[in-house]
Amino acid sequence: MTTQTDPAPRRRSGLFRTKTVEQSIQDTEEPEHGLRRSLSALDLTVFGVGVIIGTGIFVLTGKVAKETAGPATALAFVVAGVVCALAALCYAEFASTVPVAGSAYTFAYASLGELPAWIIGWDLVLEFALGTAVVAVGWSGYVRSLLDNVGWHLPQALSGTDEVHGFGFDLLAFLLVLALTGVLVLGMKLSARLTALVVVIKVTVVLVVIVAGAFFVKAANYRPFIPEAQRQTGGSGLDAPLLQVLFGYEPTNFGVMGIFTAASIVFFAFIGFDVVATAAEETRVPQRDMPRGILGSLLICTTLYVAVSIVVTGMQHYSRLSVDAPLADAFKATGHPWYAGFISFGAAVGLITVCMILLLGQTRVFFAMSRDGLLPRFFSRTHPVYQTPYRATVLLGVLIAVIAGMTSIAELATLVNIGTLFAFVVVALGVVILRRTRPDLPRAFRTPLVPWLPAASVAASLWLMLNLPAETWVRFAIWMALGVVVYFLYGRSRSRMAGGPGPERAPAGTGGPDRG
Repeated sequence: MTTQTDPAPRRRSGLFRTKTVEQSIQDTEEPEHGLRRSLSALDLTVFGVGVIIGTGIFVLTGKVAKETAGPATALAFVVAGVVCALAALCYAEFASTVPVAGSAYTFAYASLGELPAWIIGWDLVLEFALGTAVVAVGWSGYVRSLLDNVGWHLPQALSGTDEVHGFGFDLLAFLLVLALTGVLVLGMKLSARLTALVVVIKVTVVLVVIVAGAFFVKAANYRPFIPEAQRQTGGSGLDAPLLQVLFGYEPTNFGVMGIFTAASIVFFAFIGFDVVATAAEETRVPQRDMPRGILGSLLICTTLYVAVSIVVTGMQHYSRLSVDAPLADAFKATGHPWYAGFISFGAAVGLITVCMILLLGQTRVFFAMSRDGLLPRFFSRTHPVYQTPYRATVLLGVLIAVIAGMTSIAELATLVNIGTLFAFVVVALGVVILRRTRPDLPRAFRTPLVPWLPAASVAASLWLMLNLPAETWVRFAIWMALGVVVYFLYGRSRSRMAGGPGPERAPAGTGGPDRG
């Protein structure tokens, strides 16, 4: 197949050399480094719903309602959904214009340059790795709880690390990640079928909660819908939000501003829709199907989140909601304890797809960086039969399985939030830059109101980032600094755009690989 040549190649050099869209697409045609196109718009939507709906909808709703926003939690979900929608419109344009594995990393390489692309790729590796491990540990907890209910108990030494019992190996989390690694090696279509089955189960559970819970709603529980504002207690030093550390602004619980504080918390429940963009190279008609999958999954999940928050705050007054299992306990409070086990089952099953799709996203970013030479090219070889990046998948799957089995990393979960928001900022900036530098590119989907909508996306993402603890920023900065060191020691000289080693390397400033 012949690819279009860049009519105005940008000959940037050094840290900000860009990889043209045409070169990125051409790389997907290399026999041993290309992925099989097998996904439809429905598959992508299912992937999105599969990764977005997780513990957030079952746990976070009640916690935020009780501590931060009251019945106005529904509005907090709307605010967080709008922030994600702004980013989703930018992702949709990029994913349909540059249908290549790697998501924000690939988009940044085409618009901002190699070093920013490396930084965002390094960021995504952390985001997806921690996300996968955290979800696997959470899934293990749900399953152990269900096993305890039927009288089966795992030894404490195989139940993970906690503050009470100290070190332990989380066998269930370890085995889950290994099993999902095997599924991803065997192909995207099998992954899509498993995801579809699990998504049907967990969406059914969510709908049952909404419909059944609606019969127990009492209007009095919604008063006041926006409780009176209260100054937040605690949170000092590195535990305080960066906004408070820098400017002295103290976020409030409840009240109108409490809705925005709550939005920065419930944002965690939306993490994952951007993973859909990592599957662009494996989509049959990405120009049409990527926007549908990204925006469709986000719309479905936002609707479900708002409905659940309205129901749970109507079933029980927000001040009496439990923090650990609000939905289950709300049904117990109305005299229907049977639903508690049903909800726990839905949460446990649902987390399987969350874990798998986060692992999928990480392997695709790692694969794209390896194909560009920024990581060892060894990991960009695809399986001769399944056409999956099996080497990268096995490596990352085993590493994350060990991390999930041996480490209690709940406190690191906020790094997933800041990593995602940072990716949102980069993608929004990339849309504006690529519109100016490559206005000739065919765009099947165009982000509306450029540059104003991307600017709004950047501002909204930065606002949520500033509401994260300063400690999270410190850890994030350390990880980014480590990434810059790795780039200068390895990636910069071995990049294909720098003429690094490899039979298919691309000289800097060219739009095609070196065939000589």
